[in-house]
Amino acid sequence: MEENKFREYVLADLRISAAKNITLRKTRQSIDARGQQVKVNVQVEVFDGEVPNDFIEYKKPVNNVSQCSEVIVIGCGPAGTFAALRLIELGFKPVILERGKDVRARRRDLAAINKHHIVNPDSNYCFGEGGAGTYSDGKLYTRSNKRGNIRRILEIFVAHGASEDILVEAHPHIGTNKLPKIVAKMRETILAAGGEIHFDCRVEDLLLENNEIKGVVTADGREHIGEGVVLATGHSARDIFELLQKRGVLIEEKPFAMGVRIEHPQRVIDRIQYRCQPDRGPYLPAASYNLVTQTYFGGVQRGVFSFCMCPGGFIVPAATAPGELVVNGMSPSRRDSRYANSGIVVAIQPEDTKRFADFGPLAGLQLQREVEQTACRLAGNGQAAPGQIVSDFVAGKVSNSLRDTSYQPGLVSMDMREVLPDHISAPLREAFQHFGRKMRGYLTAEAQLIGVESRTSSPVRIPRDSKTCEHPEVQRLFPCGEGAGYAGGIMSAAMDGERCAEQLVLKYGKK
Repeated sequence: MEENKFREYVLADLRISAAKNITLRKTRQSIDARGQQVKVNVQVEVFDGEVPNDFIEYKKPVNNVSQCSEVIVIGCGPAGTFAALRLIELGFKPVILERGKDVRARRRDLAAINKHHIVNPDSNYCFGEGGAGTYSDGKLYTRSNKRGNIRRILEIFVAHGASEDILVEAHPHIGTNKLPKIVAKMRETILAAGGEIHFDCRVEDLLLENNEIKGVVTADGREHIGEGVVLATGHSARDIFELLQKRGVLIEEKPFAMGVRIEHPQRVIDRIQYRCQPDRGPYLPAASYNLVTQTYFGGVQRGVFSFCMCPGGFIVPAATAPGELVVNGMSPSRRDSRYANSGIVVAIQPEDTKRFADFGPLAGLQLQREVEQTACRLAGNGQAAPGQIVSDFVAGKVSNSLRDTSYQPGLVSMDMREVLPDHISAPLREAFQHFGRKMRGYLTAEAQLIGVESRTSSPVRIPRDSKTCEHPEVQRLFPCGEGAGYAGGIMSAAMDGERCAEQLVLKYGKK
C-alpha cells in the first residue's frame, strides 16, 4: 500500500482529522490468511506533535582494536561475522580466516556452477564471504528467542544497509540480491576498526598443546595464534569435521534431515493460501507455507517437513565438491519469480546410518555424501539435477516430460526412488499425499521434485559447555553456529556468534 494511502487509512481509523502534527511509524506487520478473508495486520505508533524517538539503538563500533589481543575466527558466515563485530565492541581484534572469496569475486564461481557445471571446492554457494546465506535467500526469521537479542541483530543489518522494514515484518527477509552489499559493508566495519579478514585462507591443521588450542595452520603454511578460536565454519565444511576427528577432538553424530526440493508455479501457492483468482493482486506478497506430518517406515515414526520455503524464488546448485549434486533455494528481495520452492525433508534416524558405523561420528556425513554422489552420477556427472513430477513420484512412475524450472543447470527426468534410499523416498511419498489433503492443489502435475536437498543442517555436533560455549576437552576452542550444530539460519547463527565471542572474552579476556 502506498505510504500516503496508508496514512489516510490509519488516521481515518483513529478518527483523527487534523493531522498536520501527526507522525506515524509502523512497529509490526503480518499477514493472517487463516480465514476466508486475508488480513494484513499492522501495529502503528502515533506521535501527536512529538519528535519520534530513535527507532534504532545500535551504533557501529568506533574503537580501534588493531593493537589489541587477537582472537581467531574461522569462517566469515553470519556466526563468524557477528562474532567479529562483537569482539571489536569488547576490545579484541578479530582475525577472520575464510576459505572462500569475497562476495564480488565469489560471483564468478557461482556463474561457473550454473553455466559450466564447474564446482570450486573453496568458493561456491556454501563457502565464501557471508556464508551460505549470502547467495541463498537471506531469510531473517527465527524462533530462537532465548538465544540472544533478535532486535539487536536486525538493527546491525539495518546499520549496514538493510531496509528498516526488517524491523517491522513478522517474517523479515533481505533477499539474495541485496545481502551481498550488506555483507561487504560489515567487512568494511570490521577492517575500519582494525580487524583482519583473510580470504582464500583454508584452515588445514590445529595447533594443540596440552588439551588447549593455541591457533591454526592455513594452507599457505602460516600459523595464526590467538587468545582463543571461534570455530564458525558452516554445516558443509566436511574437511574440518574430518580434521577434528583426525586430531582427536571430540565430535558427535547429530540428527539431521534429507529429501528434495519441490517447485510449484507461485500462482498455485497463492491460489491455495489466499484463495484468490486469478492472482493475489498488488498488496499481498508471494504466499509461503509451512508443512509437517508424521509418517512410518520400517516400524519407525519419521517426521517429514518443509524447510527453507522460498516464495517467488529460485533453486540453485549447492554442491561443495565435484561429483556431488546438492540443491538449495533462495528468493530475491521482491520475491517476484514465477516459481515457489521449498525443501521437503525426512528426519534421519540412527538406524539409517548404521552401515557407516566405521566412520564413527561422521556416519551421517557419509550418508549425505553417498546420496549426493549417487544423484550426480545418475544425472550425468554434472550439475543437472534429477527431476520428477510430484504426482508421478507418488504414483511410482517416471515422468515423460518435466516442467519449466528456475534451476539453471537443467533437469534430468528419473525416478527419485533410484536416487534416494527407501527410508527417505517412502516417507516422502506418504507425506505428499498428506500435504495434498491439507493444501488442496498442492499435490499436482504442475509441481515437480528436484533433488537432492541434503544440507539442511550439520550431521555433526561439536560439543561445548552449555553456559561457557567452550569445548569440554579443548580449552580456548569455541564451536559456533550451524557447522557446530547450534544454529539453523542466519539469525540464530549471528546470535550464536555474539554469544561465543562474549563467553570467550569473559573467560580469557586479557586486553
